[in-house]
Amino acid sequence: MNDVVKKIPITVLGLKILESERNNLKHVERPKIIKAIGEARELGDLSENAEYHAAREQQGLVEVRINNLDSIISMAEVIDPSTIKNDKIVFGATVTIQNIDTQANFQYQIVGEHEGNLDKGLISYTSPLAHALIGKKVGDIVDIATPNAVKSLEVLKLEYK
Repeated sequence: MNDVVKKIPITVLGLKILESERNNLKHVERPKIIKAIGEARELGDLSENAEYHAAREQQGLVEVRINNLDSIISMAEVIDPSTIKNDKIVFGATVTIQNIDTQANFQYQIVGEHEGNLDKGLISYTSPLAHALIGKKVGDIVDIATPNAVKSLEVLKLEYK
């Protein structure tokens, strides 16, 4: 059996967000649910007590999420993008790209798989776009297949911040 623990790359900010979520679940949500279970128990017969069963189900979901976060955090390999000096795109890079056909510009940071959020411009290093960008330099053209067509993107800017 292989005892090597797989490290999960994550940014400093990504780790802080996961730790904050875990702390909220442990110190805010969990106590609320325990209180709700206690109040539901006081209502009597637990076999037909919807409030009790709903609270217990919520408790189970919260405990699973806490365990999941504990696991991710314990395997985290924290990478501070501001310390990276590279002229190629790697994990942590903030990249400005331009769609060659539409001239539309987009900015994305390549982050860990548990911190990706397209609405915030954060793409997981496991995403097809990140895969296409990693290793490229400013001025490079990247072709990426989308469901409708192949899009050509030019790397305009690369930052590590």
